[in-house]
Amino acid sequence: MTLKLYFAPGACSFVPHTLLEATGEPFEPTMVKLHKGAQHDPEYKAINPRSQVPVLVDGGQVITQILAIITYLNDRFPQMAFLPAEPLARARVMETLAWMNNTVHPTFTHIFMPQKFTDNASVHGDLRAYNTGLYRGMLGELQALVQRAAAAGQAWLGGANFGPMDAYSLTLTRWGSIAGINPLDFPDLWAFVQRVAAQPAVARVIERERLQLNLYKAA
Repeated sequence: MTLKLYFAPGACSFVPHTLLEATGEPFEPTMVKLHKGAQHDPEYKAINPRSQVPVLVDGGQVITQILAIITYLNDRFPQMAFLPAEPLARARVMETLAWMNNTVHPTFTHIFMPQKFTDNASVHGDLRAYNTGLYRGMLGELQALVQRAAAAGQAWLGGANFGPMDAYSLTLTRWGSIAGINPLDFPDLWAFVQRVAAQPAVARVIERERLQLNLYKAA
């Protein structure tokens, strides 16, 4: 076995985790316990000095950053067609994935870990509240993506095949529930996320990571 994926339960590493599982090829899923600070252990920093997940190791090659890993998996397993082959369609998928990764994801981080952005504890509550409002709007954008895909007759957000946008949508919606946003407020998105979760490969990863999809609790 040459493939190893370093992941943290519920993190964005869920996306390549599901893609690898969908290939049916053997790989070694290796958990990094972020809540215990394992990403800062010398052994892990020797693999990824930035102390982040995911990390994909293929043979002796280490690949970091989720977009790079997604692209690599698409090319390594071309039969899965995780990304569209047509240039414009692929560009549209990549621009959405980039938005998910560089805009939606950091917005949640401002809610979940405001201490990463300021050591002034007195403003942490303001950061959470403000970014929760932004995040709600972004979930609305995700729902619009689902609606447009359905209107176009697409089985999945990227086209005919299950791919990274689908898995990332599940992750971001789940994070919204952690942030106190009820996924039932976005019925089309929530129905889509449940369909993604029902895919056999995704269901196996959810079980391995011991995830609960909806963590919303009414105030």
